[in-house]
Amino acid sequence: VATFAVRVAGAALAYLSQIILARLMGAHDYGIYSVAWTVIIVLGVMACGGFSSSASRFIPQYRQTGDLDGLRGFLRSSRQAAFLMGTAIAVLGMALVLLLRPIIDDHYVQPLVLVMMALPFFAFGLVQDGIARSYDWPSLAMLPTYIWRPLAILSLLVLVVLAGQKATASTTTLVAVAATFLIATYQYFHLRHRLGPEVPQGPRRVELKTWLIISMPMLMVDGFLQLITSADVIMVSFFRDPDEVAVYFAASKTLALVHFVYFAVRAASAHRFSGFTHNQDHHGLAAYVRQATHWTFWPSLLAGAVLLLIAPLLLQLFGSGFEAGYELIALLMVGVLARASVGPADALLTMTGHQKTCAGIYGATFVLNVLLNLVLIPQFGLAGAAIATSCAILIEATVLAIAVKRKLNITTFVLPLLFNARGRTFDN
Repeated sequence: VATFAVRVAGAALAYLSQIILARLMGAHDYGIYSVAWTVIIVLGVMACGGFSSSASRFIPQYRQTGDLDGLRGFLRSSRQAAFLMGTAIAVLGMALVLLLRPIIDDHYVQPLVLVMMALPFFAFGLVQDGIARSYDWPSLAMLPTYIWRPLAILSLLVLVVLAGQKATASTTTLVAVAATFLIATYQYFHLRHRLGPEVPQGPRRVELKTWLIISMPMLMVDGFLQLITSADVIMVSFFRDPDEVAVYFAASKTLALVHFVYFAVRAASAHRFSGFTHNQDHHGLAAYVRQATHWTFWPSLLAGAVLLLIAPLLLQLFGSGFEAGYELIALLMVGVLARASVGPADALLTMTGHQKTCAGIYGATFVLNVLLNLVLIPQFGLAGAAIATSCAILIEATVLAIAVKRKLNITTFVLPLLFNARGRTFDN
């Protein structure tokens, strides 16, 4: 419930902030900024090395076995690794953007270079999110990312505008970098304070090889999931001008008002799947999966129905021309509901030792998504990107449900779960 509350507030705030950003910058600069920030989200997931997810695997394990040495080692090393990998990828990213400058639209070059400075702090924050979730501290895990950072970006940008500076894509990118640094630092000190009574000072054992063996497939899962979610925005920028990118991004952000349900349940469930697995409680795991699937699908379906009714009004808030994104919302909704219909099946596979299977499914889905985008965007424009993404996610959800059934003998598709529940009620 706490996770849902934060995600609901975060989704509303994030949406409001996107409206204000679009109004302050205009469609052209808003489209450029959207691509730059999407790139940093994708790279940030990669840069954390999978430790943001493996925290939900290792921390419950170390706590249940009382292995404080291993716990202390993981808590420190995971954050250090994320920061160092984020720094290295940021430097490489800047160099790559400058190297490819002749083939990159000039409007994107400076924002892409500037946004790389946020990467170490973004990756560091993701690992801190995972640690806080593993301790069942949803406020500490969610508030910095979904509440404080959007508020910091808006507040700093308003101050910049009041100081007489124009809200360009580059200016907003610098503001986002500053906000990411400030919030990651705040979260670090707050998390250290909360961990103090839980993890007393003592020796640390570093098992980096073991951690990486488990974390890297999880990295592939998270990375490909983020790529599937964000590839359409990036690929639209290859074929369309920034104004059209802005419309597509506004539509996808509007749809996030529904998609947040899936991510909220996924975030709240991962470490619980791990706990059931370590306790060898297959019956309890299956029962919790049923609950998680219902918690994901039915709220998503309700939110989707409401969103389709009010989406035209919401899109008008972004400014003139954004109402063209309504059909994109309807098309993308198919994929969102398909993913919701199997609940957090990906987290279930990852936390039960089948992370390589999940990574393979997401990798194949990403490739399919890219190929469909390459084919459909030139023919159908923005609608082609939406169709490509929904088709890829539909196939992804189907294969995930099949994999969970074969690997764990657990049903995750919502309709069989609903009929089975009705059958049990009738029998009783």
